[in-house]
Formats: sequence, C-alpha cells, structure tokens
Amino acid sequence: MTPTPTQPTETGVSLTQDAWRRLKKSWAAMASLGTLVAVVLLAFFTPLLPLAPPDRDETPLMLTGPVVWPPLVEAFKFDAAQIETLAEPIAEARSKLREALGEYAATRRSSDATEEAIEEKARQVLLARAAVDSQVQRPYASAGFPKLGPLARLMVRARYAIFGEWELNSVCGRDKLGRDLLSRIFWGARVSLIVGFVATLVSLVIGVTYGAVSGYAGGWVDDLMMRIVDVLYSIPFVFLVIFIISILSEESVKERLAGYGIDRITIFYFVVGAIYWLTMARVVRGQVVSLRNEQYVEAARSLGVSQTAIVFRHLVPNLLSIVLVYLTLTIPRVILFEAFLSFLGLGVEPPDVSWGLLANEGIQVITPVKIYWWLIVFPSVAIGATLFALNFLGDGLRDAFDPRMKGR
Repeated sequence: MTPTPTQPTETGVSLTQDAWRRLKKSWAAMASLGTLVAVVLLAFFTPLLPLAPPDRDETPLMLTGPVVWPPLVEAFKFDAAQIETLAEPIAEARSKLREALGEYAATRRSSDATEEAIEEKARQVLLARAAVDSQVQRPYASAGFPKLGPLARLMVRARYAIFGEWELNSVCGRDKLGRDLLSRIFWGARVSLIVGFVATLVSLVIGVTYGAVSGYAGGWVDDLMMRIVDVLYSIPFVFLVIFIISILSEESVKERLAGYGIDRITIFYFVVGAIYWLTMARVVRGQVVSLRNEQYVEAARSLGVSQTAIVFRHLVPNLLSIVLVYLTLTIPRVILFEAFLSFLGLGVEPPDVSWGLLANEGIQVITPVKIYWWLIVFPSVAIGATLFALNFLGDGLRDAFDPRMKGR
C-alpha cells in the first residue's frame, strides 16, 4: 500500500507574533529598541560601574589646576590620593559584624540567657550591620548624595569587590565643582527614566480607565465625561504645574510633606501624570465605542458578566496594542517636560541629579570668555538619543500593529 501523503499543516500566528515579525523588518525601530535597552541597563546597573560618586566635590584637590576639566583628561588613571581608602574600613566593619553575629548566636544557645541579653545582642548586630552599610556608601553619603536603596547598596558592594578603588576619571570632563560629568549623566539617567516611566504609568492608568468607562457607558455619561476633557484641554497646564510645584516647594509646606515621606519627585510623578492622560482617554474612548457592540461583548452580556468585568477583562485587553504605541510616544514627552522643569529649577532638587538639571548647570558656566561645551553637549546627547529612540520605536510599533500595513 502506498502511504497517504500528509497534508502540510499551517500554524496560526497571533497578532503579537505578526506585529513582532513586522517590527523586526524595521531597522530604525530595532536600532531604537537596542538603544533603549542599553540606556535602561546602564542606568539600572550604574551603582555597579566603576564611576566616581556623582556629587563628590574634587575642588580642594584641584587648587593648583583647572576646576572644570575637559573630556579625556587623565580619564583612565587612578590617583589613590583622590579618595579615602575603602578596603580597610569595610573589612573592619564586616569583622565586627561577624563578631556580633557570633555573640548573638552564642547567647541564643545559652540556657541561662535572659531575653534582655538576647535583645541587647540583637541590637548590637543591627548596629554592626548599619556600620557596614555606612562604610560601603560612605563615598556617596559624604558627598551629600541621597541614601542608596538596598539593591543599590548591594551593587555598590559588588562594585568595590570587583574594581576596588579603581574608577574611570573624567571621560566626559568635570563641572564647575570638579564633579565627574559621566557619573552624573549615568545617575541622572536613573532619575529621568524613572520619572518618565512612573509619570507615564500614572497617566496610563487614569486615561485608560476614564476613556474605557466613558466609551462603554455612552449616552449622556459619555457626553459629560468628554466635555470635562474638553474643558481640561483649555487649561494651560505648563503654568499650572509650575504654580503647583512652586507652592509645594515653600519651606513650611515642604517640611510638612517631608514628614509624610513625600518629596518633590513624588509630587512630580502625579502632577505630570495627571496632565498627559487626556489624549489617552480620548484614544481609548474612541476604540471602546467601536468595540462595545462586537459579538464577544454581546456574548459576555448574555452570560451575565458584570459591566466592570466586560470593560476591564474583555475590552481593555483588546486595546493593549494601541496603548503600547501611545505609551512609547508619551514617555519622551514626559522626560522632555521633566528636563524643562529641572532646567528652570522646578524639577529635580540637588543632591539628586537629572539630565535637565545637568543642562541647567552647563548653561550657568557658559560665558563669552570661555565656553565649556562638554557640560552641554553630553547631557544633550543623552536626552536626544533617548527621545529619538522612543519616538522611532513608537512609529515602528504603530506600523507593526496597523493591520493595513500587513504584507508591506
């Protein structure tokens, strides 16, 4: 018997797989994606890199020479006199921590140990551990840089374990206080990217929720909600944000907010996020209006699914492609707005650092007598490259998810 020829089977391709296939054909989008991945990874692993602390003032060490160093001056040399020896204090603090842990364990094992003695040994362990942390982040804390988080402290420890005291020196030059510009750009990337992503996420949550509810409700509810959006569009938000941040930066208000753990960056997240949700709400509302009468929505209604579940479990997931595209186009707007406010002195506050704050500091030292070009060029290149990459990636995602572009 002759074998029956098997028919070739065709495997289905989802919308996401098809969009990814088309996105890979766009060299501009893929190059932008690679650039963004590199920027995010470098910003995340900045504490692990052999960079000088971004706020370490080297002016006293440069009294015999220029304070503002141009790029590549002694870039890969290390002068042991520039920073304190770190290995010995850290080793001593860790030795005391091991002793405290040993005494605590011995006290716990002792049959005649009181609870007061055990608590005292536990307190000594906590103090010893805090001493280790303070020694690890001493070059940062002594320069006034804000307290590092647990993950950043862990990466700083790994950095000194790998590189010791060696560090890159003045690859991109130094500013008017002798602080390393490359280090400040890397640390500024962490703040600028976090502000961009968090503020955009806030606007995303508000805009998607507002637009989905408005589009699904329809009728007078939809009309009322969209008229509110029209009214908000007429408000000059730039001046409103400047006004709000100026009021919240007043000393008494600032101290009161600091008591609740709220600083200017936290305020900035929600103020900026509350601005950029309007266009997202309109986009989502239009898509929900076109989808609310689809068959799968009618089937959900016939099965008794609640209105909230229909909106957030059936309609919103079908809008993720559009939301993702708009997300990549909103992040650069937020980063640019943060840079603008920081340039005006209303954004990030020292000792924090962002790209906009670096541009502001560069403008302050540009005079008709001497132009320190690197203080403007390198922060501007960092901002420009990130914004270009986000915009090109957004364009690529828009084309990839557009069904009319299929086959092109």
